[in-house]
Amino acid sequence: MTTRTATFDRQALIACCRARLQSGQRTVRERYLCEGDAPRLLHERCQLIDGILCDLWQALELPSSLALVAVGGYGRGELYPASDVDILLLLPNPPDEALTTSLERAVALFYDIGLEIAPSVRTLDECRRAALDDLTIQTALLEARLLTGNSVVFQELCEQLMEDLVPQAFFEAKRLEQDERHRRYQDSPYSLEPNCKEAPGGLRDLQTILWIARAAGYGNSWEDLAQHGFITPAEEQQLQRSVSFLQRLRTRLHLHVNRREDRLLFDYQTALAEQLGFEPTPTRRASERLMQGYYRTAKEVTQINTILLLNLGAAISPPPQQLPQAINERFRNTCDLLDVVDEDLFGSNPGAMLEAFLLMQRHPQLQGMTARTLRALWHARMLIDDSFRRSPGNRACFLEILKQPRGVLHELRRMNQFGVLGRYLPNFGRIVGQMQHDLFHVYTVDQHSLQVLRNLRRFLAGEFAHEYPLCSELISDFPRPWVLYVAALFHDIAKGRGGDHSELGAVDAAKFCADHGIDAEDSELIVWLVRRHLLMSSVAQKQDIADPDVVGAFAATVKDERQLVALYLFTVADIRGTSPKVWNTWKGQLLEQLFRSTCRTLLAGGQVPVRQGLIEERQQEALRLLRYFALPDAVHQRLWRQLDTVYFLRHSAEEIAWHTRALHYRTRVEEPVVKARVNPQGEGLEVMIYTRDQRDLFARLVGFFSRAGYTIVDAKIHTTRHGYALDSFMLLDLSDRGSDRAMITYIEHELSARLSRLSPPEAPGSGRISRQVRHFPVQPLVTIEPDEKGLHYVLSVSAADRPGLLYTVAMTLAAHSANLHTAKISTLGERVEDTFLLSGGDLGDSASRIKLESELLERLKL
Repeated sequence: MTTRTATFDRQALIACCRARLQSGQRTVRERYLCEGDAPRLLHERCQLIDGILCDLWQALELPSSLALVAVGGYGRGELYPASDVDILLLLPNPPDEALTTSLERAVALFYDIGLEIAPSVRTLDECRRAALDDLTIQTALLEARLLTGNSVVFQELCEQLMEDLVPQAFFEAKRLEQDERHRRYQDSPYSLEPNCKEAPGGLRDLQTILWIARAAGYGNSWEDLAQHGFITPAEEQQLQRSVSFLQRLRTRLHLHVNRREDRLLFDYQTALAEQLGFEPTPTRRASERLMQGYYRTAKEVTQINTILLLNLGAAISPPPQQLPQAINERFRNTCDLLDVVDEDLFGSNPGAMLEAFLLMQRHPQLQGMTARTLRALWHARMLIDDSFRRSPGNRACFLEILKQPRGVLHELRRMNQFGVLGRYLPNFGRIVGQMQHDLFHVYTVDQHSLQVLRNLRRFLAGEFAHEYPLCSELISDFPRPWVLYVAALFHDIAKGRGGDHSELGAVDAAKFCADHGIDAEDSELIVWLVRRHLLMSSVAQKQDIADPDVVGAFAATVKDERQLVALYLFTVADIRGTSPKVWNTWKGQLLEQLFRSTCRTLLAGGQVPVRQGLIEERQQEALRLLRYFALPDAVHQRLWRQLDTVYFLRHSAEEIAWHTRALHYRTRVEEPVVKARVNPQGEGLEVMIYTRDQRDLFARLVGFFSRAGYTIVDAKIHTTRHGYALDSFMLLDLSDRGSDRAMITYIEHELSARLSRLSPPEAPGSGRISRQVRHFPVQPLVTIEPDEKGLHYVLSVSAADRPGLLYTVAMTLAAHSANLHTAKISTLGERVEDTFLLSGGDLGDSASRIKLESELLERLKL
């Protein structure tokens, strides 16, 4: 009877506490949704759970020697809507069997009422050992707060913790921990979907400062740090604004997702923006405005984190006394850090701000700037106004920063971090923290621009010459490479304004060049690069660069070798600076092929090679290659007499030799011939198919390659004079298996068998559409236009990438009996831009072309 009563009482207690918890949390949530006061929600949730846990503790009638302690964020008094409740059941001595059972029941009870509890049960000695061994535990205990129970044993814990705490060691450990955490997020707060708690510039960076301050005895709050002189009142206000923004954002995120989630995923950004009052503009989504607010806040947090770590480190562990070494009358070297002689230097001489960055470049022994120099820079940045920008001395100094042999990228990044770059170039300031939700770029506009500059600088570094040998060779001979850096700063500076950002950016670049006295030749190149920075990638990836006329038109636009070299270097750096997923060796091959072909055309005075002469040159080179395989001199004749000039124009000599070697003895075959090989010039597979022409062949091939886990990046479709299809495909592995060679036998055998059976095309397996595409859909665009000669039609397709997209296009073209000659497949992040050269069918009729466009648009919609 006693047992039944106890069970009933326990169940009643659970039901009562669960109802109290649910009702209380609902009230806290509704009040927040009404008032938007995040700190109040965090505090009230703590109070609610404090009361419930204390009442449960009393009901459990545990020994009075025990203490119930809140630790971590709960101990700090900040409980976000979905945060764990970290508690410590503190014991003076190891428990006996009966107490162990009671403690297990207590923890189970906490779970049963619906708390997301994170409990630990430790004695004083165990706490001591754990804190000494584990920095995370030591940090959590640093914020311990007694809820109920034995205050004496809790006080002993606190005294023991502070006795063992060595501020200098704790500071170093937390600094290294922060460095490691930042590395997990690529040392950048500017990812597409940042973690607002753990990423650089997130809440954890602020907590790290307060933990270090607490450990060193400087207080527990920003007010305490201000009183100790570590931050100014203005900095304290800015910190409070940053904390408030991040708290509101994380609180809304938890409430929106209804679980613990600290990543600002695309799935949530639009809803969060609406809930936090961000409105869209004609050129920017509400979510983009929210994220720009986040990035700018994160940037401010990283600024103050950097300054405070320097200040706290110097206070906790003063550097050895060394006499500062004078650099000039304004600056000195203090422990290998650039230091201002007078804290008011920038107020009385604002131009010294730019000089500081120049000195960092010119004095390699300087490892950074002192905290007071950084603080002075940060506060003085608002002095950079129109008068500052018009100063000839400041303009000359800024150009000198760009012209230095070392430290260009590092100092521009430091200038951007502390707001100097955006003040000196106001239009650059407008793109700071501006995200590009185009499913192509993964950096904010300002960070992308600096990534492009970083890639250009990397070409100059000898230790990276193996990465892009041609780029390193070209830039080493390029006069005044700093003009490329100017173009990098301006090429996307007009993003988000509406209109053509290349044209608008060219206007900004022209003004900069005129203001800074850059000579006419370099000014012309900079403006031309900004205006034309997308040209080379567009031609290489969308046009038939084996066609002499295409190369000739491109050469006519480029005009001279210096502009060609500059555009090639800039294009490689630009594509590499968009996203790690966008660049591949195939794009590198296309750009290099276009570069070399254009070089030859320019050296010939801009004259396009005569087609017949070009064909003969390729044929002779192919024959030379065939001799290496000890084949008869006439080995090529049977195949080549079935090939027209278009084939020889579209294929390289090496490809012609490969095809000839595989087909010279079987130009008329009943069974398909499939040959595959590893791309001789880089990653991926090259596949040749030779078979009697058949209906829906391209769709059949597309379906097979997709099912095999490959994406097509290039296709050359050719029909011989005697009715055979001779098709070449360049494939890249979608699954990153790293086993292209192992797939050769499979592709050759399986594809031959399927083509022999003449089975209907097989649709690719269905796959998931990425979250990015779902939340930032790309409106498909389809155009069909005649080429310059009017013999073929160019189909351009831009759409969100998804499984089966190319197969859908292929089946639609087959339904209209359109003949495919070439296909250029360009994947830009989560977006594709594909170009097809077509003929035949009913393409000559404008109404039929419009019908085909409409069908493709309808089928490409998500």
